[in-house]
This record gives sequence, C-alpha cells and structure tokens, in this order.
Amino acid sequence: MRKFDVVVVGAGFAGLYMVYRLRGLGFTVRAFEAGDGVGGTWYWNRYPGARCDVESLEYSYQFSEELQQEWSWSERYSGQPEILRYANHVADRFDLRRDIEFNCRVVSAHFDEQASGWRIEVARVSESAAAPLDGDGTGNGRGGETVFARFVVMATGCLSAANLPDFEGIDDFEGAKYHTGAWPHEGVDFTGLRVGVVGTGSSAIQAIPVIAEEAAHLTVFQRTPNYSIPARNGAMDLEREAEVKAEYPAFRERNRQMPAGLGADMNPMHDEFAEVSPEERRRRLEERWEYGGFSFMASFADMLMSQEANDAAAGFVREKIRGIVDDPEVADLLSPANVIGCKRICLDSGYFETFNRPNVSLVDVSSAPIEKITKSGLRTGGREVELDAIVFATGFDAMTGALARIDIRGRGGRTLRSKWEDGPRAYLGLGVAGFPNLFVITGPGSPSVLSNMLPSIEQHVDWIADCVVWMRDRGHAAIEATPEAENEWVAHVGEVAGATLYPTCNSWYLGANVPGKPRVFMPYLGFPPYVEKCDAVAANDYEGFELS
Repeated sequence: MRKFDVVVVGAGFAGLYMVYRLRGLGFTVRAFEAGDGVGGTWYWNRYPGARCDVESLEYSYQFSEELQQEWSWSERYSGQPEILRYANHVADRFDLRRDIEFNCRVVSAHFDEQASGWRIEVARVSESAAAPLDGDGTGNGRGGETVFARFVVMATGCLSAANLPDFEGIDDFEGAKYHTGAWPHEGVDFTGLRVGVVGTGSSAIQAIPVIAEEAAHLTVFQRTPNYSIPARNGAMDLEREAEVKAEYPAFRERNRQMPAGLGADMNPMHDEFAEVSPEERRRRLEERWEYGGFSFMASFADMLMSQEANDAAAGFVREKIRGIVDDPEVADLLSPANVIGCKRICLDSGYFETFNRPNVSLVDVSSAPIEKITKSGLRTGGREVELDAIVFATGFDAMTGALARIDIRGRGGRTLRSKWEDGPRAYLGLGVAGFPNLFVITGPGSPSVLSNMLPSIEQHVDWIADCVVWMRDRGHAAIEATPEAENEWVAHVGEVAGATLYPTCNSWYLGANVPGKPRVFMPYLGFPPYVEKCDAVAANDYEGFELS
C-alpha cells in the first residue's frame, strides 16, 4: 500500500495550490483527479459562452508575485479556455503534475482509528466516464487501489457535482443531450438543429446567446427567471492592467478588506438607501448598469439588508428587461419577482436581447411543468416540443454534492452522508466533528461561493498548511473539530445570514435546487470577519479543535 502524508482530492485551483504548499513544506503529497487534466470546474464546464463573473485581474492566484506579473489576461472577464490555459500554465510553471494522478476518482475515504489516518480507495476511470451525464459520479471505476494518508484534503469544489433532475423518459430521447457542467471537450455544433435549453441560471444565461446564433431554433424552458446585469465585457484595458500590476499587493489587500473579498476599486457606496435622494439613487443605478458587473449590487450599503433598497434595485432591473425585450409577455416572463441578490447575480452578454431573435422561443414551465422527455423532444403543458438536442443547464448539487458522492467514513464508521442528512455541519467550513485529519477547502460554513473563490481558496490552503506544520512541529497525530465548536459555528452562520435578505428565496445557497436536500444556508457572509476568526483560532492553539 502506498503511503503519503497528505492526499488531496481534486486538481482544480484549490488542489493545485494545496499540492504546491505541502510539497514546499516537505510533506509527501498526492492529488487524485477524475479528469485527465487540471482546472477543476474550468476543465468540466466548457459549454458555449462559459466565463468567469469575477474580473480577471482579481480571479487569479496571488501567492507568487512573479506569476502575477508574467501572466496577462486578454479580457475584462476571462472565458473558460483562457482560465484553463492559466491553470495549465500554473501546473507547468511549478511542476505540479508529478504529484497529481489523473483519471483517478476517489471512491471512498475511511478513517483508521488505530493508525490515526485515512485509507483512500481510488478507482481508475476512462476520460468518457469521468463526468457521466446521467450518473452520480461514484461508479465507472476499474482497477481500484487503496492508499494511506495521515491527512485528507477535499479540494472537490463547490460547483462540481452536476445536478440532473430525474425527468421521466430522459433515456428515451433519441437526440443528443448535454449538461453544461459535463460538456464534451471536442465541443458541440448546433448548426441547423432544433435545440432546447432547460434552465435559466448562470450557465444558461451565458450559453443561450451563443447557442441561439448557431441553432435553427432554440427553445428555452424556464421555471424561474433570474436577474442578470450586463457584464460589459471587452478587451483588457492595458492601462488598468499596468496600474494594478504596479501595486498588486496593495490591490489584493484592499480587496481582502471587502465583504466578498473583491471589488474594492469598483467604488462601493457606504451610505444607505434612505440617506440618498431619489435622483441620486436613479443616477447610481443607471451608472452601474452601464459600467456592468457586480458593482451594481454595491449601489447602496444596505442593498441586501433593506427591503426598500432591494425593491428599488429589483424594480430598476425589471424596467431594463422590459425596455430590452420587444414582446411584453416574454419580458414579463423574464422578469424575476424575488429579492435581487438572494441568488447569485448573473452577468450576461446579450442575454435578454436574445429573446428578440425570430429563432428563439421561451416556454414557462412554472405554469406548465415538464411532464416528460419523449423520443423526439420534451412535453410540457400537454404539448410536445420537437428537438434534436437538449442542453440541461440545471446547475449543481452545490457545496456538498461532490463530498456526498464519496463514501467518507469517520470515527466509528459513521458516514459523512448520515452526519449531514439534516444539513451540512462543519467548523469554519474546514473541519468536521467525528472526522479527524479531514480538511475541506471552501466547505459549507465558509465564505466560498459568496466571495472571490481564488482568495478564499488561498486563505484556506494557507490555514491548512500552517496547521499541519504546527502539528508536525509539536508531535500531534490528529486534529478534529469539537461538536461544541461546530454547533456554535453553524448557529453563527445561520444568524449572520438571517439578518439579511439572502435566505428569502429558494436558491442553491440553501440547497433548494436539489429535491430532498435539507434547506440550510451554507456559505458564510463576510470575508474579513471570517479570516479574522480563522486567524484567532490558529493563534489560540487551534481553539475549537481537539488535538492528540
């Protein structure tokens, strides 16, 4: 049996940096990745129009000043191909592949109490089986091997377990079917085809304008409309890039002090809605709509605290939608009624304009639910829409899905699935009571998806690296979150969210997009206080953790 100090699961941005840090500290480390390359979510999500919603100069590593200076992004918001090139550049520049095994899916991880370590079962998978469209990702293995590691780090990602609803007749469809989160690497040509897109979340909002340009006809099946702000993407402003690179550390530090770890330079407003005149409110919303991006949500300091402020911003976006979409009925269907921002705000490039095209139709499946998928299409409201291809843009089993698909067993053989059957519980989103020496990067209870993921990843990786060094220096064999600390933190996460408008709508932040999943608000609101808490825990000899 092969033995390592640490096994890392996943080779996305979290896994890559974790391997880099641990190797530099003298630990033996091995990462296992189900795909045949690095990149994580950017390896799998190759759908048309896939793009990051955080500006390129911020969605990047900061651990190496040389890397920051040498890499140049071509656009304000980077597309998937460029981000994947970046991930590969990092892997090559720091020679990380020699500690990564590809086409290897971690099937199980069982804690060995006698040995104070983990036995990890790894199955070899073919590239085609690595991300099945219609499976749970736990099978497709062959030639399994068990390895041992003192520590396991789950770098499995928050948005990596594709969610495919259990539509009746899905296997009967004779055309092609795809999921945006498991897109064919060779791409898809929709020229001349009748295409259906199921879903109107972030992935769909990016993909629909691109698919519409190719397809003979595109039918969009929408259950719930989403707010979307223009990205105003374009070529990188070279002057802006030079300014940032001239002071990258200071730029990063300013962002580190922001609630979501990003956007310090997008002029966030610090006054509340009630303190601003009606004329100034309108001016701000117009200005930020034209600028594009997340700055719109920073128009007022209390956008997600004050219902009045939120209603004004939401009404403004609905007004814009009705001004863009020619057909009033279609515009009404595309206009959300919920709180703006309680679901992750989408950024788009011509999404609403796409519904003015003669080859695009919108079907409201909230009033006429999808009944079944047939051999030749999709039936809704008693009528069948004939299709040559179906794209399921139905999102992910967010934050917990990838972990639930691995048979993780802690003390006494208890499974993580059973521990989390009433909702995920973790201390700081990093450790789980009953599961010693198991770390989760950007797990539930950490800022993760409500922050800039790259700085959040780096903060977690650095914390874990410091922790295992501290343990090594003091001769500790195991670290485990205490139930008391875990319970207090879970309650705190809920209290912080409850003081805002976030929990008011059915979002994947709550797990509401997955039937039967317990509804618990999973991410922690506030990057700076979270970092402060993590630092305090470490400074107090890992307060809230039991060491042995």
